[in-house]
Amino acid sequence: MTIAPRWLHTLLVAPIFLAGCGNTGEAERARIELTGSSTVAPVAAELAEAFEAKHPEARVTVQAGGSARGIMDARRGLVDLGMASRGLTAAERKELTAFTIARDGIAVIVHEDNAVDALAHDAVRRIFAGRVERWSAVGGADAPITVVNKAEGRGTHEVFLRHFALESPAIEADVVIGDNQQAIKTVAGNPGAVGYVSVGAAAAAAERGVAIRPLSAHGVAPTVERVAAGAFPISRPLNLVAQGPPEGPAARFLDFARSERAHAIIRSHRYAPAGE
Repeated sequence: MTIAPRWLHTLLVAPIFLAGCGNTGEAERARIELTGSSTVAPVAAELAEAFEAKHPEARVTVQAGGSARGIMDARRGLVDLGMASRGLTAAERKELTAFTIARDGIAVIVHEDNAVDALAHDAVRRIFAGRVERWSAVGGADAPITVVNKAEGRGTHEVFLRHFALESPAIEADVVIGDNQQAIKTVAGNPGAVGYVSVGAAAAAAERGVAIRPLSAHGVAPTVERVAAGAFPISRPLNLVAQGPPEGPAARFLDFARSERAHAIIRSHRYAPAGE
């Protein structure tokens, strides 16, 4: 693999192809390439590590960059599998097939010191549209709200917009970030901030003692168990996408990623394995 340590390295540098290092044995290994969703990338990287341990003839590279990148790269045939943290649109389904490996939710998060413990659906819409600018308007302290939004092309961003019936240009963001970890870090560092991230990422951060709190949606707590049961209202599939069924090494990796052997890895990232 080209990921060291684990998935974080993929966010910082491009893959290093062993064909260029003079090692003929490595160059001849079957190569499988994935790009896309930063929500899927960490679990895909760990699945790749486990797959390579069982298939030493294979070499899997994983790069993040957003669901839009994964879908576009798969459509153009630049990679074996794209990663997408949302379902495909009708237009995308004409060219691509989605293979769901897990389910996740999206939670609105605030700083742990924020007195607000819930936000109504309309309150979230008004906050992100810039129509509510102080926490006192929604039961909190008399302090300004810092809106943390995800960049366009991110699957989390698209699912959030769809659920809250918002258009991207309507969001009045103070901060625009890329992946879940950036959002979590930003909200944890600002008592007035509000953002939204993967339920799995929020759960893992809260367990580590990071200063955030995920909020309920429509009265349902944002837990992995509720996502798995289909009870959490803001949910989405985590997909690997390709131009039709993959073949060869990519097909074997996809089979592994969707098998029961992969479930423990998927659960360790606080996602609900598909098919459970």
